[in-house]
This record gives sequence, structure tokens and C-alpha cells, in this order.
Amino acid sequence: MSIQLNHTIVPARDKHASAEFLAGILGIPTSPDVARFAPVTLSNNVTLDYMNLADDPMQHYAFLVSEDTFDATFERIRAAGLTYWADPHREQRGEIYHSRTGGRGVYFPDPDGHLMEILTRDLTGRAI
Repeated sequence: MSIQLNHTIVPARDKHASAEFLAGILGIPTSPDVARFAPVTLSNNVTLDYMNLADDPMQHYAFLVSEDTFDATFERIRAAGLTYWADPHREQRGEIYHSRTGGRGVYFPDPDGHLMEILTRDLTGRAI
């Protein structure tokens, strides 16, 4: 049996601003609106459906990326002047992390305070 993440709803104060922010940082286009959602579709067809819901708590989303994509994405994070951290508790500001599985990662906030993460190896050591 195969189970894949299909989509998740991401609460936002301005769904279009948040969708365009993430798509820009990841270097991908946004998708056309679907119903009340502003989707960002990833290469494995997982969709982040941004929806105007301003009062929901922070959420966390992690994206497994290649080494080259990490470098390009991290450069866009820095070019945008975003604060970034090496840890999800936001204590190691201005740093990336190096995992015990040999990968790199970094956390950064989106416009609604959700904590985004890019990583080159997951906890099992899987890479793209």
C-alpha cells in the first residue's frame, strides 16, 4: 500500500501573499486558485493550499530538497533578508544545521509566522 501526502491547508492572513512568498523562495510558480484556496503545488504533486484563516496557530512544514536546490533556496532566503535558524526553537539565529545523517537544513518563517524548513536529508538519511 502506498500513502502520500496530497495536500495541507495553510492558514494565512493573505493567502495570495503567503503562497507567492513560498513559491518565490522555493523558485517555483504558484498554481491557479482552486475554490477558496491559493495552491502551491510541489514536484511530487503535494499541494499546500493557502486559505484566509488568520487566527490559527503556527504550523510547520518541511521540504526535502537536493543539495543544489538547498543552495539556491538558501540564497533566496538570505537575499530576501529573512531571519533563519538552525533549530525549530529559534535559538540558533543566522545558522543552518548539519544533521547526523549528513544533511543540511534551515528554518525560516513565512509571512504568517509558520515555520518552514528545507533539508537535504530526512531523519532516516533519505535524500532526493
